[in-house]
Amino acid sequence: MELPPATPHDTQPTKVCVDFDGARGCIAKARDVAVALLRHHAPHVGHTFHDDVLLVVSELVTNAVRHAPGPITLELALLPDGIEISVGDSSPGLPYSRTPDRTGGRGWPIVRGLARRVRVVPRRDGKTVHAELAWQPDAV
Repeated sequence: MELPPATPHDTQPTKVCVDFDGARGCIAKARDVAVALLRHHAPHVGHTFHDDVLLVVSELVTNAVRHAPGPITLELALLPDGIEISVGDSSPGLPYSRTPDRTGGRGWPIVRGLARRVRVVPRRDGKTVHAELAWQPDAV
C-alpha cells in the first residue's frame, strides 16, 4: 500500500482512515496500512515501536472482527510524540479483561500495557477504541 509522502509544511497531524468489511482478511490489511503509514511518515521510529504499533492494530482489529459484526473503521494519527490508533466497530459492548484461555483473553491486557492512554468512546452505532502509544527509541 502506498501513501503520499508528507511535506514539511503540513500543519495537521498525518492521519489515515480506512473502512473494512469486518471479514478476517481485514486484520492483515489493517497491519499493512500501519506499515505504510510508518514507512512513509515516520521512518525514524525504532523496530520496537514499529512492532508495538502493529501488535496494537492487530489486537484491536481482531477484537472488532471477533466481537462486532459488520464494518470496522481504522484510523491512525501521528502525533508529535507518538501515534493514536482508533478502531470503530458496531458493537456497544466495552472491552474487558478476562482470564486467558485457549480461545483468547490476552489482547486487551496487551493493548493496555503498551498504550500510554486507552479510551473507549460509545457511539450511537457502536463504539470506538482509542489507544495512544508514545514514541520509543530502540535500546542501543
